[in-house]
Amino acid sequence: MPTVIENLPWDYFTDPSKRLYWLYLVTSAVIAALYLAGNLKKLSHAFSAMIWWHPSARLDYAYFVISFAIKALLVFPLVVSAGEVTRLVYTALASHVEYVEIEMSYEAVMVLYTLTLFIVSDFTRYWLHRLLHSVPLLWRFHKVHHSARVLNPLTFYRVHPVENILFGFRYALSAGVVTGVFVFAFGSLEMIDLLGVNALVVVFLALGSNLRHSHVALSFPTWVERVISSPAQHQLHHANGTMNTNYGGALSLWDTIFGTLALSSQTKRTRFGLRREQMSEYKTIWALLSTPFKMRKRT
Repeated sequence: MPTVIENLPWDYFTDPSKRLYWLYLVTSAVIAALYLAGNLKKLSHAFSAMIWWHPSARLDYAYFVISFAIKALLVFPLVVSAGEVTRLVYTALASHVEYVEIEMSYEAVMVLYTLTLFIVSDFTRYWLHRLLHSVPLLWRFHKVHHSARVLNPLTFYRVHPVENILFGFRYALSAGVVTGVFVFAFGSLEMIDLLGVNALVVVFLALGSNLRHSHVALSFPTWVERVISSPAQHQLHHANGTMNTNYGGALSLWDTIFGTLALSSQTKRTRFGLRREQMSEYKTIWALLSTPFKMRKRT
């Protein structure tokens, strides 16, 4: 069980597995500048102090540091690791399933494993995210994330510790089950990686992932948005009138299949955040942490 803090908050800017990795911030900024180059008014607004020094943004910055300490001390020790799940799955399969050799080149296995990890992880993220919106008890905690009045890359980390625990278990189970099955079926295993991270994850993070929590409404052609989630689609998810749409992570394919898709070209975005009467409940770090436990009948 982990008891040592392996990273510090600022290490997120040097860790390629984190969305705040410096390269992903740079690529997002470049994409934003190119996208808005013909509209200086929107460009200046997206990078203005009105956004980046808004009280909601300043709360994001402070909460990022505090919530990291909470995760290190309370969340990480509680969550089982993907490695532990892998061992359990492999042991169970080895004990109860007769091994059948599958002939496949090592390179093909690498491609299949990398793709399966990415798809299964994104699929389970979609369903947990959807449950966070549809189950009243879970929505109490997820509302913390949706309480941001303005969006910036650190809004991604405005997440209640209870939700962090749920997503920690989700990752461990999805990655552990997939890896355990592949190790049982194919033995030695490797994924295709860039910077030590699943190559598909790196591509997603490098191609403007930080614009999802921003005021840069970058959209994709309709046919693309039915499969891959654009920043504008995730911003619709944060808008007050369209929160129950676009639950997908990297892929909007799940929204298309399960009827929760909102296309950026067909949906008008309203202001970010919760209902006006609720926003006052989420103005301090203590409020972000304690409000979900105080709420009883509100939605």
